[in-house]
Amino acid sequence: MVGYDPGAQDAALSPEEAALAGSAAGMVTRALISPLDVLKIRFQLQIERVSPQRPEGKYWGIFQASRCIHSEEGLSAFWKGHIPAQLLSICFGAVQFASFEFLTEMVHNMTPYDSQTAGVHFVCGGLAACSATVVCQPLDTLRTRFAAQGEPKVYSNLRHAVSTMYRSEGVLTFYRGLAPTLTAVFPYAGLQFFTYNVLKKLFAPPPTAGKSGGNLSSLVCGSGAGIISKAITYPFDLFKKRLQVGGFEAARARFGQVRNYRGLVDCMVQIAKEEGVRGFFKGLSPSLLKAAVSTGFTFFGMSSSSMPCVTSRRDGEQKASPKT
Repeated sequence: MVGYDPGAQDAALSPEEAALAGSAAGMVTRALISPLDVLKIRFQLQIERVSPQRPEGKYWGIFQASRCIHSEEGLSAFWKGHIPAQLLSICFGAVQFASFEFLTEMVHNMTPYDSQTAGVHFVCGGLAACSATVVCQPLDTLRTRFAAQGEPKVYSNLRHAVSTMYRSEGVLTFYRGLAPTLTAVFPYAGLQFFTYNVLKKLFAPPPTAGKSGGNLSSLVCGSGAGIISKAITYPFDLFKKRLQVGGFEAARARFGQVRNYRGLVDCMVQIAKEEGVRGFFKGLSPSLLKAAVSTGFTFFGMSSSSMPCVTSRRDGEQKASPKT
């Protein structure tokens, strides 16, 4: 079980171990889901309608967009921004899961609430993700810009991107889109941990299933949690991407229409007026596939990282003893 569990038969992860496990899980899944991430970002940034029935913009379907990107930019285009994306996954996973373990243990030790309840997981998961977002937002902005640029490239490498953005737009440009990110990340991550907790309890494997059954359950429940939480909070991810490419309009011109937004509210209003409610959900299909894979494997990796230990009784309840 992810999160501090005083009655677990396995050793409770320390914040350091949780950080390492979260980083490793994020690094592996990032390499797998990068093509879906690039497709999602391309759809999110397209002003024109995304529809195979009424194709208006450059991209109007997952397979069509995949063929178009491959023919124009090559296979490597599906891993554009992979280095900042990997750094983002490692950093975000480390901070999020370390914070989550710390917060759930603090709840157990300092409050009357059970650290393994779904409500506690919702609050602690949301707070942990907010912490990780503030730390990692510059990497997210860099990842978005690399994935958004076509050929010829505006940024040749990570160092060039950082120096160019800093000189031309200032340090605050690395935090573009932070407001919608924080607005969405609390319920998104909270719902992830909340839904994972609920699904894990509903579909817990029988005791005879052993560790492999528990890991498979973590994979399935994590995928379900990722899909549900992403579907509910998706529009804020789109707002974030639109704001992150502000000042990057020249690189987007060849993809179609471009827009400049003065802030989160202006972004929401313009999209609603010009693109309708469906505009808030551009790129949802690849995003849900990405969420299912990335969240499922992240929780699978966290579940697999627990190690057996000897437990002892203290203060009337079962606590995990230090590992030897």
